[in-house]
Amino acid sequence: MSKKILVWFRNDLRLHDNEMLVEAIAKADEILPVYVFDPRHFEHSRYHTIKTGITRAQFLLESVEAIRQSFQKFGGDILIAKGRPEDLLPKLVAEYEITEVYHHREVASEETAVSTHVEDLLWKQKVNLKHFIGHTLYNKEDLPFPIRDIPDVFAQFKKKTERDAIVKPCFLTPEKINFVKVEAWGELPKLSELIVNEELQVSTENSEFKGGEQEAFKHLHDFLHTGEDMALSNTSLKKNEVVSKLSAWLALGCLSPREVYWKMKEAEANYGLKPYFNQIVLGLLWRDYYRFMFKKYRNTFFKPEGFAANLKTLPQVDNDLLQSWKSGNTGQPLVDAVMYELNTTGYINNAARQLVATYLVYELGLNWVMGAAYFEEKLIDYNPASNWGNWANIAGVGNDQRLTNSFNFEKLLKIVDPKGLYSQAVRA
Repeated sequence: MSKKILVWFRNDLRLHDNEMLVEAIAKADEILPVYVFDPRHFEHSRYHTIKTGITRAQFLLESVEAIRQSFQKFGGDILIAKGRPEDLLPKLVAEYEITEVYHHREVASEETAVSTHVEDLLWKQKVNLKHFIGHTLYNKEDLPFPIRDIPDVFAQFKKKTERDAIVKPCFLTPEKINFVKVEAWGELPKLSELIVNEELQVSTENSEFKGGEQEAFKHLHDFLHTGEDMALSNTSLKKNEVVSKLSAWLALGCLSPREVYWKMKEAEANYGLKPYFNQIVLGLLWRDYYRFMFKKYRNTFFKPEGFAANLKTLPQVDNDLLQSWKSGNTGQPLVDAVMYELNTTGYINNAARQLVATYLVYELGLNWVMGAAYFEEKLIDYNPASNWGNWANIAGVGNDQRLTNSFNFEKLLKIVDPKGLYSQAVRA
């Protein structure tokens, strides 16, 4: 009997630098790629938000469609289903006589709970769920410390990791794939089928962000080309002005962090501009740091008290103050402009995120988890570790207490909009 491996795609929607896919192709006679749209990802949360908003849902649909088209070029496809993975995957394993299931391990509680449930059910079928780790720049086994000993202070994590760890080369993109024979590969859901709790009147036409691996490559190329132009014209940017906007493709795994790293290193060798490219590598390190912190501390980052055990937490209420912040009607011009941009595009840069988060926590005096949950709904580049880790640190309940005093609203105003032009530009 031929060996068939089911490749369960989640936040890894790419063919390049995908160890899970490369190994499945090498080990199996045929593979069955699968993507499951889990309705729980689009439900209301206990924070008066929707788990996935319209902009991120549209980006996800585009990204799944893009990997479908990539597989079709190899003469196959990706099986698309809607439901709970723990209900659907065991049925697919039985129907297609699957030998083994491959997937990428996640770190947040809801995602890991689903994996555990799937693993238990597959075990009853005597089928193994093999875990891969492909979301970080550094593999955890290549770090200079075990997960339990990773420094809580980011500066220490960065120093030791950059000094003692290595970034591995990327896995090659497959050149040939043999697929399990499937009669009906499934239809991509319509946006209206996923977003049942939100008005669809918000425009999803966003020329800057379109999902998929090829779009990610195009955006990366454009960013590197900007660096080349800067080198030729001998211009420079301040640190807070270096924004790649690659994070949306990184979040869904349309783009590998190692691919970004090695392309940056290549560009740096060609053009110089080390400070320009280093800002992006620094962003990749922050992604790794929060992901490893979630691995180390699990659900602590989701708790309102975080790492401040004796903290008296604020009520989690959806009041008028919170609504004014969400809708960009606080009366603070820059905060309102940033929230308008978030609501209309699904993206704001890191300094802008810190600004509006600091305003919610320290100026409005609201519970930080309400803001973190709203970002989860709206951000096109949402990932649990970076979002909730950043918010916890801004609120002073994170694990790196050295960061707490760095979030000053007046200081952030000057960083985000030193010339007072931002709000006019956003609403133009």
